[in-house]
Amino acid sequence: MTSISHSIAPRSRTRRLALAATAAATLALLGGTAHAQATWPTKPVRIVVPFAAGGTTDILARAVAPELSKAFGQQFIVDNRAGAGGNVGAEIVARSPNDGYTLLMGTVGTHGINRALYPKLPFDPIKDFAPVTLVAAVPNVMEMNAEKAKALNIRNVQDFIKYAKANPGKLNMASSGSGTSIHLAGELFKSMTGTFMTHIPYKGSGPALLDLVGGNAEVMFDNLPSSMAQIKGGKLTPLAVTSAQRSPALPDVPTVEEAGGPSLKGYEASSWFGLLAPAGTSPEIVNRIQQEVAKSLGTPAIKEKMLAQGAIPSGNSPADFTKLIASEHVKWAKVVKESGAKVD
Repeated sequence: MTSISHSIAPRSRTRRLALAATAAATLALLGGTAHAQATWPTKPVRIVVPFAAGGTTDILARAVAPELSKAFGQQFIVDNRAGAGGNVGAEIVARSPNDGYTLLMGTVGTHGINRALYPKLPFDPIKDFAPVTLVAAVPNVMEMNAEKAKALNIRNVQDFIKYAKANPGKLNMASSGSGTSIHLAGELFKSMTGTFMTHIPYKGSGPALLDLVGGNAEVMFDNLPSSMAQIKGGKLTPLAVTSAQRSPALPDVPTVEEAGGPSLKGYEASSWFGLLAPAGTSPEIVNRIQQEVAKSLGTPAIKEKMLAQGAIPSGNSPADFTKLIASEHVKWAKVVKESGAKVD
C-alpha cells in the first residue's frame, strides 16, 4: 500500500501544478484583455467610408468622427476607400483586426442590398461584422439637372415618365455605384413604370453629383443630405422623395408614390447608414462607441443640423441595429429580384 501511495503522490502534485499554471495563465490573459478594453483607445481609430468624399456616407462619418475624438481623447480618422458599390471598403474592415481600431460606416448597400445583387461578395455582411449603431436614416430624392429639366419641360414625376417612355435610353441615370440604394431606387422606379434609363455608376455620390450638375447625366435618386446644397442653390430640381412620407427638409416635395400615380403605388426606397466593427470586437468597446454616438446625436446642434439636411439621427443599440440589418436583407433581396437589377 505504501509503495502505491508514493507512486501516485508525485503525479498528483504535477497535475495540481499544471492546473494552477493554466489557471494563472487564463487569469493573466483575461486580465490583459480587460485592461486593453479599459484603456482603449490608445491610438487613432480609423472609420472607413466605402465611397468617395462628398456623399452622404462621408458627410455622416465626418459628423460623428469629431464627437468621438472628443469623447475618447484619440483621433477618429475618416478613410475613404471607394469601389464596387462599397464592397472594397467593407472588405477592408471585415479583414481588419477586431481590436476596435477599425470601423466601417456601412450602408443599406453594403449590408442590405449587395448580398442579393453581387454573385459573390468577398465578405459576409452578417458573419464578418459586429453592428455598433445606426447613425441615421435618410430618404433619397429623385432629382434632375435643373437646366435639362427646364429644356425638356419636365416639371414633375408624371412629366418624367411620359418623356422617358417616349425617349427610351435618352436619359442617363447617375448613381453612387452599382448596388447602392441610389442605384436600386432608380431600378425600382424603372421596373414599376416600364421606363428605361441608362445607368452610370460612380465611386460615390460626390463624383456622380458633379456630373449631374455638369449636365453629363439627367437624373439621380441621391441620398438627400448630399444633394441638399445643390437643390437649395437651384442647380438640381427635386421631383420627389423616395420615402413613404414627405421629408421635413423638403416639405413641398411629394413622395414618389404621391406624384407617380397608380403605377408607383407602394414605392419606397429609403437609405440608412451605421457604424460596424469587425466580428469578434469586444462588446465593451462596441457598447462604449454606441453610447457616445447616441449621446452626440442627441445634442441639439448635431440633431438640428442632420434634420436640416434630411437625415433622421438614430444611435440605436447594437441589438436593434443587428435586427434592422437582418430585415433589410429580406426586403432588398425581393427588390433586386423584382426589379431585375444587375451589376454594371
